[in-house]
Amino acid sequence: MKVESPEARDRIRNRLRRIEGQVRGVQRMLDDGRDCQEIVQQLAAIRAAVQQAGLDVMRVYAAQCLSDPNADVEAMVEYLTGTLAKWA
Repeated sequence: MKVESPEARDRIRNRLRRIEGQVRGVQRMLDDGRDCQEIVQQLAAIRAAVQQAGLDVMRVYAAQCLSDPNADVEAMVEYLTGTLAKWA
C-alpha cells in the first residue's frame, strides 16, 4: 500500500530529510574529532527520529487500511503487530 495522502507524504519526507541532515552532522563530528559522548548522543537522537518516522508510516498504513471497506483488517493487524514487535 502506498502513502496516498500528500500531507502525510510531505510530513514523512520532511522528517527523513531532517534525519539525513542529522546523519551528515554526525559524519562531520567524526571528521572534526568530536567527543564520543556527543556523537553517541546524536546517534541516539537519530535512532529516535527513525523510530518516529516508522511509526508515522505505520499510522498512515493503519488509517488507510481502516478506511478501505475492502481491507483485510485481520491481515493489517497481524502485519502491524509483527512490525511493532521487531521495532522494539
